[in-house]
Amino acid sequence: MSNTHCRIACVGEAMVELALDPAGTTAQVGFAGDTLNTAIYLVREIRGAHDVAFVSAIGTDTMSDRMADFIEAEDVSTDQLQRVDDRLPGIYAINTDDHGERTFAYWRENSAARTLFQKGSDADFSVLEGFDVIYLSAITLAILPSAIRAALFDWIKSFRGRGGVFAFDSNYRPRLWDSEDTARDVVSAAWRLCDIALPSMDDEMALFGDADEASVLARIEACGVRTGVLKRGAKGPIPINAPVNPSLVFAPASKVVDTTAAGDSFNGGFLAAFLAGRSLDEAMVSGHNRAALVVGCRGAIAPRDML
Repeated sequence: MSNTHCRIACVGEAMVELALDPAGTTAQVGFAGDTLNTAIYLVREIRGAHDVAFVSAIGTDTMSDRMADFIEAEDVSTDQLQRVDDRLPGIYAINTDDHGERTFAYWRENSAARTLFQKGSDADFSVLEGFDVIYLSAITLAILPSAIRAALFDWIKSFRGRGGVFAFDSNYRPRLWDSEDTARDVVSAAWRLCDIALPSMDDEMALFGDADEASVLARIEACGVRTGVLKRGAKGPIPINAPVNPSLVFAPASKVVDTTAAGDSFNGGFLAAFLAGRSLDEAMVSGHNRAALVVGCRGAIAPRDML
């Protein structure tokens, strides 16, 4: 990539986040969602070098208003944030164990984001026009009706044909899919369209049953992915379609409080560096360092003064 100014769309679902205390009796209320998290950390890293927008659908209720205000306060554009009169945002609660590992409970079946790109019975992707980079995840794809999802893939093909760049993270949430077969088919189709791949090893192995990281890399590279990285948590990432630099060092997190948004923040740090024209190695270190800081904070979005 080059350091030319570009417009980046992060596409997906924002939710009301309830970060529960260890006893589970009180909660810190926030707003988050995998692609929104990435958008926020991307903006914090690039510091105005590119324009970043969050593309989604929310309600017209007070909580949706607060969500939009929160996104704008993070300097992420809400110009493509659609409003739906008869829908509300989804909600999720986070519980963390003594090691910072988290479990989630979701209430999202009727969220406004599930209406994204729908205009009556037709698919409408006009909100994506004018962007140079489109980033979304398997969660984004999972919440869309199958017909809209198929039409989105067709639009992405055309977008790439016009010089657009498609970045994808196969963030796998089994409960969002009607079957593993559907999830595998959809994620594989996304990899075949992908310019910048940002998979996590655990997600890929859980969905595809790969034996090891070499098998994950081989399968993704066989899809024709141009570049990207395989995230491996604390071990640090390894490149896709590029040699491993044995001298590269990934510093461990100084503390782990909550691993929520570790992968999302990595994506933000990586994309900020990579889209600025820095090397793949530099972008991997940037993403890893961002994630190592985020896991030291409760909730998906760390306070600005800490990051």
